[in-house]
Amino acid sequence: MQRIAVISAHTSPLAPLGYRETGGMNVYVRELSREMGRRGYLIDVFTRRAEPDGPAVIEASPNVRVVHLQAGPEGIEGRRELYTHLRDFEDDLLAFQRAEGVVYDVIHSHYWLSGLLGLRLRERWGAPLVSMFHTLGELKRRANGGSNEPVARIEVERRVAREADVVVCASEHEKRALVEIYGAPAERIAVVPCGVDLGRFRPLDKEMARRSLGLNGERMILFVGRMEPLKGLDILLGAAAHLDDEPAFRVLVVGGDSLPADGRGNATDEVSHLKGLSAELGIADRVSFTGPVGHDRLPLYYSAADVCVVPSYYESFCLVALEAMACGTPVVASRVGGLSVTVRDGETGYLVSHQAPQPFAERVATLLADEDLRHSFGKTASEAASGFGWGNVAEAIEAIYHRLLASPTDSLTAGPTIER
Repeated sequence: MQRIAVISAHTSPLAPLGYRETGGMNVYVRELSREMGRRGYLIDVFTRRAEPDGPAVIEASPNVRVVHLQAGPEGIEGRRELYTHLRDFEDDLLAFQRAEGVVYDVIHSHYWLSGLLGLRLRERWGAPLVSMFHTLGELKRRANGGSNEPVARIEVERRVAREADVVVCASEHEKRALVEIYGAPAERIAVVPCGVDLGRFRPLDKEMARRSLGLNGERMILFVGRMEPLKGLDILLGAAAHLDDEPAFRVLVVGGDSLPADGRGNATDEVSHLKGLSAELGIADRVSFTGPVGHDRLPLYYSAADVCVVPSYYESFCLVALEAMACGTPVVASRVGGLSVTVRDGETGYLVSHQAPQPFAERVATLLADEDLRHSFGKTASEAASGFGWGNVAEAIEAIYHRLLASPTDSLTAGPTIER
């Protein structure tokens, strides 16, 4: 049984979703690890200890352990602070490995911080490194008008992209960026689209879902994601302000810090800003901020929605769009990154080329006004998502592992692009 060291330094796959440091990557690491465990691999996921009193090792699923390691003093927050304490994390990881007396056959890193650790561990262990970035700092910086990404991040990404044995990315768009901007060897890049739990995310009866959520008969526009400027929620709010009163609609925003029942008093600065923007636009009575929602309940929200809007300035792939599609809900999304492949324009929803409220409003209004079109798009979306199960992702990753382990000293190629 082969052992895989999965590095997810800055965030745990077991962390609740929707907060500042959690999102699609957490889902990816958790679901892929679970699927690889089912296939007989022994998976240890190494992540930063966030709770000092929590267990050091958690049996997350069969053959999968999540190992919490020390990274700097208690209470540090954010990825930049963690960067300065990566040596602590590495030392604790090596101490765990020695105490367990195990040898890892493959290192699989997620995000740039973990990629740097992966390079160090490869040097120590001689095991091949598979790396995935999930987002790229340079693309974020270009997409969001100079997003404040640290120089160290982009330098590390460039090094990992060039030196990892295989870099996995979710779309051809990301592969081009890795080759053209980061100088990564194209032959060592594997394009493997992300997955979705098709047992959990599937079409549910819309009226049942709405009753479960306490919603009335209004048309529902759904946003799911972290509360950060890159996600473009300001565009959606501006679009909502352009919509006519008929049909009546509500924008439901899922994500961000937990909110008390009255919706006041515990929001992050970004949520406070967005609520203020809603008031300025005159739509505060049409926008509801729910705070984070458990992954098990998200299918209710997707199924209850008439349309899911993903107005991001940048997305490497976007699991939200795929989850919504799997639940039979059409998606209106920015034509950026992996979204341009995930959403089929005019078939499963609409892609909007201009990141501005008016074009989003036009596409949303078209769907809200036409029930037959929503049904047609939703049916096609569900069918399209059926090819993105996590088993498909695991099969592609397993093929990469096999090639690496079969030819550890050869000049490896990542293999063909995996298309869904």
